[in-house]
Amino acid sequence: MGLAMIEELAVVVKIENHQVWVESGQNSACGGCQQKASCTTNALGSVLKKKSVPVDSDIQLKAGDEVMVAIDESLLLRASLLLYLLPLIALFTGAGIANWLLADNAPPYADLWIAGSAFLSFLFSLWLINKAQSLLILNYYARPVVVRKI
Repeated sequence: MGLAMIEELAVVVKIENHQVWVESGQNSACGGCQQKASCTTNALGSVLKKKSVPVDSDIQLKAGDEVMVAIDESLLLRASLLLYLLPLIALFTGAGIANWLLADNAPPYADLWIAGSAFLSFLFSLWLINKAQSLLILNYYARPVVVRKI
């Protein structure tokens, strides 16, 4: 059984320092589709439409070439879980720790301390994810690749 890949048509916009940069090609079928909000086919296209993105390629390309870009669906799912689930877990963990620490002798406004701890834990998790991205840990974790030239 092969890997499930999400594919998207893209155009090479530049090649800089042996790095290929692409932007999404026009996908007229998705533009009028009622299901595009919940469709995985449109997931990669929505990322590529926002800006030029670097992709890996073993194929010799030049600016203006149309290519099929793909990303492993399971890697994308794991990255989504990290980006959405980790802050939520941090939020509840921060609230739970504050509640546990304040359980014996609850000071006035204990609920505010618990809410503040939850919020700070949430912000800290977002900061950690941002640092991981700036260290290029997540950028190469689920990086798109050029599958073929069209």
